[in-house]
Amino acid sequence: MSEILDPRHEEFTAHDSPLFAALPGDLSISFEFFPPKTEKMEAKLWDTVEQLKVLDPAFVSVTYGAGGSTRERTHATVARIITEAGLPAAAHLTCVDASKAEIREVAEQYWEAGVRHIVALRGDAGEPGAPFVPHPEGYRNAAELVAGLKQIADFEISVAAYPETHPDADCPQSDIDNLKRKLDAGASRAITQFFFSADTFFRFRDELARQGIDAPVVPGILPVTDVAQARKFAGACGAAIPAWMDGLFEGLDERPAARQLVAATIAAELCRRLYAGGVRDFHFYTLNRPELSYAVCHLLGRRPTGGAS
Repeated sequence: MSEILDPRHEEFTAHDSPLFAALPGDLSISFEFFPPKTEKMEAKLWDTVEQLKVLDPAFVSVTYGAGGSTRERTHATVARIITEAGLPAAAHLTCVDASKAEIREVAEQYWEAGVRHIVALRGDAGEPGAPFVPHPEGYRNAAELVAGLKQIADFEISVAAYPETHPDADCPQSDIDNLKRKLDAGASRAITQFFFSADTFFRFRDELARQGIDAPVVPGILPVTDVAQARKFAGACGAAIPAWMDGLFEGLDERPAARQLVAATIAAELCRRLYAGGVRDFHFYTLNRPELSYAVCHLLGRRPTGGAS
């Protein structure tokens, strides 16, 4: 008779053993990059790609600026990642300031470049706090965008989810209803905006399950080194920055190495708590800085493939 494991085994392990000892690295990981604006930033991006490639991500994604402001750079970056780095690359695509015909043109160019995965987003207006206004000949929301992309080609599509509710949503339920519409339109998974409490994710996951949403929901992890920058990001997506985070970074403005260590510790602890709750898929918002995401993956037991280092 096989041994019956206590379902709380991981919880006990997380409390009674060294937190990161002997983790098997049984993870699916993915990384998000943003397209470079200068030659120096392009070099930094490719250093990031090379450092994280060895961890064998399921895919990497490249962001897309409001109103298509980074359209060409996103396309070039995605194509290069596919052809030169040999990684599955997903391209972000938004509804902002684009007609359906323009989105079709972009999507067809992605398909021709070998892109088979799109991260489909409504997108936000360029100015912080400005309301989203659909293009008169465009898609009104991400659910319509997903349905439109599925008519163009058989893309795999990821969409966004908001554990702490999107700022534009009337209430948490309307936000969940919107997520369901995106999944019903053809998306295969949701990737969450970042958050800093594992319980926030678990409550959200449990509520989705209660409402019959069974598509994979992947937690988005943002390793933070700059709390002010993180607060700016959080304001746009409804995430809460806990008060204790300010205290942990206090006095480290002129100590970048110490700030990195603190950032890795915070992100790794969050991921370890998620792992203890059964999470095995993680999406890292790298901000084109590889060290923190690499360190967290290493602590979770993920090691370079093929003996690379």
